[in-house]
Amino acid sequence: MAKDMTLLWGSGSPPCWRVQIALEEKNLQGYNQKLLSFEKGEHKSKQVMEINPRGQLPAFKHGNIILNESYAACLYLENQFKSQGNQLIPEGAADVGMMYQRIFEAQTLAQKIGDVLYYNWKVPEGERHDSAVQRNKEGLKAEMKMWEGYLQGCSGFLAGKSFSLADVIIFPVFAYFFQNGGSEERYPNVAAYFRKLKDRPSIKKTWPPTWSDGRGQEVLKDI
Repeated sequence: MAKDMTLLWGSGSPPCWRVQIALEEKNLQGYNQKLLSFEKGEHKSKQVMEINPRGQLPAFKHGNIILNESYAACLYLENQFKSQGNQLIPEGAADVGMMYQRIFEAQTLAQKIGDVLYYNWKVPEGERHDSAVQRNKEGLKAEMKMWEGYLQGCSGFLAGKSFSLADVIIFPVFAYFFQNGGSEERYPNVAAYFRKLKDRPSIKKTWPPTWSDGRGQEVLKDI
């Protein structure tokens, strides 16, 4: 099964990482994979464009089925391999509803993180507007406070008492936040969740190789 799968991915990309975690959770090792460099522009290579014409990573296919959106790939893997590996959709309507709610809220979290990071990375310091910098920071702070509340008194997972697709999709976003300087002291519930899951086998095995030397930039240290 896994031999019919191909994943082109980039290190440190939450969308790529979540697909890797899902593949590990479903015990789908042995798939074809290739690590590409964003810095070298390899995500715009012919090999990627043939699978993902947007020139983005991940680029994932199973046989002739192409799934380049990470949410779609994770949902597909759980649906197609329900009886294999770990069950990633919880039992009970309440937990299933919570799982889907948190999954789609993750888009806002990722966007708020991106607003701060990409403005800092792409806009030269002398051209930045204080109002835009402050607006982006306040937006991310408000979003992180919301997730801090969600994780207050929880079981250690985002939807019920077991690891689910919500965790597959959202953990890489929190890891990205902390990797770029986010404060564990300011968000203790999120930090506790992060520390609990970081050594889970599927996460540990797929940890971004470019993060092996510790934390990266400190862009988010004031959030």
